[in-house]
Amino acid sequence: MNVAVITGGSRGIGAHTALECARRGMGVILTYHQNPTAAEAVVERIASGGGKALALPLDVGDAKAFPAFAATVREVLHTVWNQDSLAGLVNNAGYGSFNLIESVEEAQFDGLFNVHLKGPFFLTQRLLPLLARGASIVNLTSATTRAAFPGVAPYAAFKGGLEVLTRYMAKEFGERGIRVNAVSPGPIHTELGGGLTPDFEAQLAAQTALGRVGEPGEVAKVIAMLLSDDASWINAQSIDVSGGYII
Repeated sequence: MNVAVITGGSRGIGAHTALECARRGMGVILTYHQNPTAAEAVVERIASGGGKALALPLDVGDAKAFPAFAATVREVLHTVWNQDSLAGLVNNAGYGSFNLIESVEEAQFDGLFNVHLKGPFFLTQRLLPLLARGASIVNLTSATTRAAFPGVAPYAAFKGGLEVLTRYMAKEFGERGIRVNAVSPGPIHTELGGGLTPDFEAQLAAQTALGRVGEPGEVAKVIAMLLSDDASWINAQSIDVSGGYII
């Protein structure tokens, strides 16, 4: 069974990705930061459908925790799946923060940087020895990297950095046949940044060609596809999954 690590898998796009991957026959190691109950609920849903999943705690903003996490992943691969490698990694964990540049505090800046750029960089580095030849990595970026929206400058800047990092990962990991792509969601019904108010949702829908805000499951299907052999010749790409947001 192919096994993938999905960070931030207790809710939103991460949870739906875990469920979709399991539906397609993959084993799932999902991570959570502050909500073990929600993470276990995802694991139970996967188990009830005949799949196999495990939830592990991880603060993606704390790179010092990555060596111990990688050791745990190696251990559960052996004990739960009787194998020694990963087929996929989804760098999804994140959070939103809304402040104009003039009011962003250094601690807020550093927090977003640690989770959205530094974390994926060093977590991927740490898990790289566990990734099998031909594995797939998917980095979650954002439509805010191409459509500027006041109040999210640090978040968008680090997501933009992750988009560039995606191409460099693809270049450097290509010798091992590891594909690396980015998925860039537009407005989605998630809890990121506190969720969407009705007025804000209507505004976003009006800026989207399909006239609505997307659902987490619609992004999850694209991520799961990129992890599969269906995407065997897709590499170093940033795929916009936004229903035509600001085109």
